Amino acid sequence: MAPHHISTVFMKTTFEVSDKLFELYHRVHRLVNESMTEEGVSLARSKFLFFLSKLGPCRSTDIACALNFAPRTVTEAIDGLERDRLVMRKPDPDDRRAKIVSITETGRAVLQAAEHPRKQLLEEIFSALDDEQLDQLYEIVGKLVDKTDEIRKRKEAEEEAEIAAAR
Repeated sequence: MAPHHISTVFMKTTFEVSDKLFELYHRVHRLVNESMTEEGVSLARSKFLFFLSKLGPCRSTDIACALNFAPRTVTEAIDGLERDRLVMRKPDPDDRRAKIVSITETGRAVLQAAEHPRKQLLEEIFSALDDEQLDQLYEIVGKLVDKTDEIRKRKEAEEEAEIAAAR
C-alpha cells in the first residue's frame, strides 16, 4: 500500500493570497471611506488632513511627495479643503511664490469626528480574529512590507548603477 501524501489541493498560490489581500484592502477601503464620508470627510481628504495634523504647516509640494500624488491632484484637493475651511494657505516667508498649507481647527475637528467611526469599523472587521491570529497577521504583513521595501531599494540601486554606468 502506498503511503498517504498530503493533498496540495487546498494549498494557496502566492497569486491567490495576493488576490485575497487586494480584495480585503479594497473592501476595507470602501467601508472605511463610506463610514468617514458619513462623518463629513472622505478617506482621501482625511489623508491630507491627517498628514497636515502630524507634519504641521508645509508646502503642497511636500504633501505631493510624501503622499505620492501628482502636484495638480494635491492643488485641487487643497482647493476643496480650503473652500470647506478645513485647511488654509499662507504665504511662505522663505519663498514669495509658494504657499504654506496648514490644517484649521475646523479641519482638526472634522478629522477627529471621523476617526471614531473608522476605529469602530476596523475593530468590527478584525474581531473575526482572536488576539493570537491578529498578532500573527501583524507579523506576516510586517514581513511582506519589509520585503517590498527591500525590493524597492534594490531596484532603485540597480537603476542608479545603470545611470552611473551610462555616464
